[in-house]
Amino acid sequence: MQQTAAEDLLAVGEGVLEELGGPSEQALVAVSIVIAILLFAVVLWSRFERTLGDEFVDAISVPEHICVLMHPNPDPDAMGSAMAVAALAKVVGTSATIQYPGEIRHPENRAFETVLDCSFERVETASELAGDEVVLVDHNEPRGFGGADFIEPYAVIDHHPGNGEGEVFTDVRPERGACASILTEYLRDRGWTNDSGGDEHAISPRLATGLLYGIQSDTTVFTRGCTPAEFEAAAFLFPAADADSLDRIANPEIDGDTLELKAKAINDRKQEGSFLVSDVDTVSNLDALPTAAEELVRLEGVTVSVVMGKADGTVHLSGRSRDDRVHMGKTLQRALGSLSDASAGGHARMGGGRVDLPVSEEVSGETVELEPRLFAAMNGEL
Repeated sequence: MQQTAAEDLLAVGEGVLEELGGPSEQALVAVSIVIAILLFAVVLWSRFERTLGDEFVDAISVPEHICVLMHPNPDPDAMGSAMAVAALAKVVGTSATIQYPGEIRHPENRAFETVLDCSFERVETASELAGDEVVLVDHNEPRGFGGADFIEPYAVIDHHPGNGEGEVFTDVRPERGACASILTEYLRDRGWTNDSGGDEHAISPRLATGLLYGIQSDTTVFTRGCTPAEFEAAAFLFPAADADSLDRIANPEIDGDTLELKAKAINDRKQEGSFLVSDVDTVSNLDALPTAAEELVRLEGVTVSVVMGKADGTVHLSGRSRDDRVHMGKTLQRALGSLSDASAGGHARMGGGRVDLPVSEEVSGETVELEPRLFAAMNGEL
């Protein structure tokens, strides 16, 4: 494109000289002005033609190495997105290390890591990060490890609400159903194809499977929070994805602890109308909480479910909603908003939160109990 533009400018210059009767001083000045104006127009046009994918790749092509950081307890959307960032970085000669705080414990998440043979590194403190240029995927503020508050991300790509920004690049789109659809858009912007041609811009079955499953997982098989972009991304990824790997990730063996937690959540549930809360007490596997919440919201007569459990001095909550009156993320924020050492958020259909123990503060003269506050928030009373 640049060569064509230069040839066009040369032709214009020659035409102007011919009109002015040859290379006189006046003619040369006129040609210079015309070329300068046209060059400015070409640069301006090129700038407007650039996509977010182009801008992101430019950003990660500067450092020799980047740290691709997933959120605590990464899910398939975070893992697939991180894999795509590493693939984009490799093409421009930038090496990448994918890291995460927390644990990968949910059966589906562990199957993803194993089946796709992922090389993810766990970190507990900021000093263990593999470089200063940190790229956040599927979250926009570092959290879950020592020193996280002092990290200034180099770039941020996310679909969750929040104010986190990258020093060089930021792309946060809360309207999207999955971060993986944003990364798929980047690949397409950069000319990647879904055939098996074998060149560096042909998406591999491994990467296509990871991104497709990330979208499928975060949208509950394309039934929740989807936009046309998720369907377009899935249509692009599907021809290159591996069907056997998708099946193995989607149907992993379930451990006994998860089954027991589901049973306890069902047996100990409390329901007010179509709203349900279940306190499972102490949990050894936090990833079983969202699994239980998914199961409970499917019970007949239930439109909203919140499951909470205690681990390491903290109450963790996971919620699901299929009720248009209850925005899950905002509901949990209202329920926990007046408490110190608490945080919550999420989308309309799913959300999560945590609050440090003991939950003993007084609000309006009464000792805090989470269960009544959750029901009050669901009913719009908070």
